[in-house]
Amino acid sequence: MAHLSLNSPLGPLTLFEEDGSLVVLEWGRAPDGPSSPLLKEAKAQLGAYFSGALLSFELPLAPYGTPFQQAVWAAMIRIPYGRVQTYGELAKKIGSAPRAVGGACGRNPIPIIVPCHRVVSGNGPGGYSGAGGLDTKRILLRLEGYALD
Repeated sequence: MAHLSLNSPLGPLTLFEEDGSLVVLEWGRAPDGPSSPLLKEAKAQLGAYFSGALLSFELPLAPYGTPFQQAVWAAMIRIPYGRVQTYGELAKKIGSAPRAVGGACGRNPIPIIVPCHRVVSGNGPGGYSGAGGLDTKRILLRLEGYALD
């Protein structure tokens, strides 16, 4: 599978592509392997995002997941830069329950680009499954101009 590792303010990240779409963004570095124009574009867009110059990613995405997870991830992509929604608000939009939405957020295979960091609990930050946990969630939201606490 084509992949590309990059350095970020959050540490090393690795992007994976399959059939012309991004399928995974992992925390950490993978051994060098085949890359692609899409992966180079994704790296450039992440760089622009981290520098504050990109508010919305324009990349073909194909995360693996159940139909329910896909619905949650599609709803997360519609949360604007610098804004948050609660698990409950997102659940209402897709006709589900907050706990189920939280589970799908935790299984998001393309964090940052599919912005699970923009989903919070009704009384605090909620959780974050990426490296660094809630500290990383706070960093991403601060980058977008939103302070959790």
